Amino acid sequence: MSTINRKRRAVVGGLSTLALAPSAALAAAKGAGKGAARGTAQPNILFILADDLGWGDLGVYGQTEFRTPHLDKLARQGLRLTQAYSNSAVCSATRFGLITGRYQYRLRGGLEEPIAGTAGNHGLPLEHPTLPSLLKKAGYNTALVGKWHLGYLPTFGPLKSGYDSFFGNYGGAIDYFTHKPGVGPDVKEDLFEGEVPVSQVGYYTDLLGERAAHYIGKQEPGKPFFLSLHYTAPHWPWEGPKDEEVARQVGNIFHYDGGNLETYGRMVEALDASIGRVLEALERRGLAENTIVIFTSDNGGERFSRTWPFTGQKTELLEGGIRVPGLVRWPARIKPGQVSPQVAISMDWLPTLLAAAGSAPDPAYPPDGANLLPVLLGEQGVQPRTLYWRYKANAQRALRDGDWKYLKIRSQEFLFNLAGDQRERANLAQREPARLAALRAQWEQWDAGMLPISADVRTHGVGGRVQADKYSPESNDG
Repeated sequence: MSTINRKRRAVVGGLSTLALAPSAALAAAKGAGKGAARGTAQPNILFILADDLGWGDLGVYGQTEFRTPHLDKLARQGLRLTQAYSNSAVCSATRFGLITGRYQYRLRGGLEEPIAGTAGNHGLPLEHPTLPSLLKKAGYNTALVGKWHLGYLPTFGPLKSGYDSFFGNYGGAIDYFTHKPGVGPDVKEDLFEGEVPVSQVGYYTDLLGERAAHYIGKQEPGKPFFLSLHYTAPHWPWEGPKDEEVARQVGNIFHYDGGNLETYGRMVEALDASIGRVLEALERRGLAENTIVIFTSDNGGERFSRTWPFTGQKTELLEGGIRVPGLVRWPARIKPGQVSPQVAISMDWLPTLLAAAGSAPDPAYPPDGANLLPVLLGEQGVQPRTLYWRYKANAQRALRDGDWKYLKIRSQEFLFNLAGDQRERANLAQREPARLAALRAQWEQWDAGMLPISADVRTHGVGGRVQADKYSPESNDG
């Protein structure tokens, strides 16, 4: 083994040891948090999550068919990650990872791909610490505007897991105009104020931006806030802000018989404009300087997304299904105009944001994610990472260790060097059998520590189509 590889493995091993040692992780997080908070008040946090947005769907990531000026400006004002990943290739599983800072496979609800409809019994356990609950303990006001998708009332919900207030939808997808998770007069709207059903008129992307801007406008001075703004855009159904007539014609919420690149572009442009209004609200209140703004997606893009140069899409563990945009702006601490190759994943945001707030994860639930705050602040260089995924559909498994990626789809195994083969075309499995065997064993050792995927776990097939024997009108695809 070369000296470089020995050093790299030593660093990776050190990070793994940190993740497995709660006391060491707690001490490190507390230290980083104190450093982050030094000389400044606790930052506000605005976490913006898109739904099914492809890695290349923003101008700063190469999109040329439509414009995203507000998000492009956000990237220029802060740091853009080129190797950000989602915890899963579908949304509710990623949301488990995001809100807990841990692999979703540690929780039964996190095995669902995505979590089932209103009759489902699975969701985020109320006793589990979450990013909002931990920030709330650190003195933050907390709110979720938009999509929850981590379990249904009466058992589960945002107000039961750390959020002070909630406006949005509990399920995986709703029509942008009717706000229903299906079609027909008997289907109820999935729009709630807290735990009370409400009805509002308007394009959902616009409604969420307006509510988020209103929330920012009424924050009390000196009290930090954590606002999760989780859009459903640009998830299907394929409806732009002027496509209300299309909404009346949609015969199935999955909308497989509609959409095109032009409509998709209008949906993303509406998302960008909505985010622009929220960022403007920060400016009006004089809060932009000490507010951390994060923008990312819950998984890779779907059928109309741009994922170039990657292959694959939502529901696949190819790069196109799990590589996502990642933007971070914090004018008080992060230098503008940066582009970072740091490998990151959804569950990193919990330890990272807690450190920025001067707090730390619950030692009884040590995070699998890494605190990347020192990297974002320029206090450390790029850190090597080892990340794992699995997905029941097509028996997929994946591991990224440094630049190497191990991928298995059904019975086929692949070995890629992502540094030189981002499109995952040159399978090096036969050329490097020892490395393949080592990564396979590494994945299997990790997998043994997660909950098994039982036969009753619900999943989706490739391309986002629900398995025929699992489909129901309330299935609420992620």
